[in-house]
Amino acid sequence: MNKQTKLIVFLIAAVALMALPLVAAQFGQGWVRIMALALLYVLLALGLNIVVGYAGLLDLGYVAFYAVGAYMFALLASPHLTDNFPWIKEAFPNGLHTPIWMVIPLAAGLAGLFGVVLGAPTLKLRGDYLAIVTLGFGEIIRVFMNNLEYPINITNGPRGVSQIDAMSIGALDFSKTLHFAGLEIPPVALYYYLFLALVVGSVIVCTHLANSRIGRAWMAIREDEIAAKAMGLNTRNLKLLAFGMGATFGGVSGAMFAAFQGFVSPESFTLMESVMIVAMVVLGGLGNIPGVILGALLLSALPEVLRYVAGPLQQLTDGRLDAAILRQLLIALAMIVIMLLRPRGLWPSPEHGKAAPTPVTAK
Repeated sequence: MNKQTKLIVFLIAAVALMALPLVAAQFGQGWVRIMALALLYVLLALGLNIVVGYAGLLDLGYVAFYAVGAYMFALLASPHLTDNFPWIKEAFPNGLHTPIWMVIPLAAGLAGLFGVVLGAPTLKLRGDYLAIVTLGFGEIIRVFMNNLEYPINITNGPRGVSQIDAMSIGALDFSKTLHFAGLEIPPVALYYYLFLALVVGSVIVCTHLANSRIGRAWMAIREDEIAAKAMGLNTRNLKLLAFGMGATFGGVSGAMFAAFQGFVSPESFTLMESVMIVAMVVLGGLGNIPGVILGALLLSALPEVLRYVAGPLQQLTDGRLDAAILRQLLIALAMIVIMLLRPRGLWPSPEHGKAAPTPVTAK
């Protein structure tokens, strides 16, 4: 495919992605909301792909960074802190209303710091042991968020934080319908465009990382850490960098989630969320950006689509089967079938594993 053809394909895809929420809105705002949440999961999967796909470090606590970003924005863009801390109310009498140009760097920096804190004690662990430790880290963060209510109310415990400000960029308020060129763009579509811009930026960053010296070093560690160390690579610092870089994506995703939902609680950051994000990366194809995006889109949209299947099945059994449990069963069956048919993922990386054998030409 030459450059001109690639440019045409890119422009067609860009126009389709821009028009998609306006077309989907004709069938209801719920479909646009599903697409916006799917883009958030793409952002999460791209971040975890750095840790799992590039560096080969199995992280089952990735949802912790998602929670850190969400709670950071919730506390800095809601009345919770000013209501519970008089000195903060005196310093900010009009309330804390954090602008987006502060939200993204703060969320990325704080989550990246937590990523390094997680990575530091796990540098000598591999495989299942690393997975267990990171799983514990994710649960510790969730339990902290659930209990940081007494003696000082920081997270409001299991009740969560509400009244979170909508995102805004200058005069553009994401809580209000935008009138542009004769079109009415609802708030949920505005969030879709914001998340789409973040995904495009993340894809560019991940592509450059994969082709950089750091990316090649991560892949060397993934294939054989001992050989990579023998070649002079500082595996300790490279692992910490992978954890930190991957965590920044989770922090930004969490902040966007808090603004989009307007409410956060510990129930949004359970172990199942981490497992689903890992499944997105593995299902799509470890280390391959298009595959990771495909896996994230499928697994984030599949539960919503299966609502329309689980409901009729529940009616056929006179309500004996719970629709939510049936939906989870259908998701699990779909994942098992896909992994049996495509064990390396739907769109595997050509560099992952052994190279394809060279065909022998007849003389």
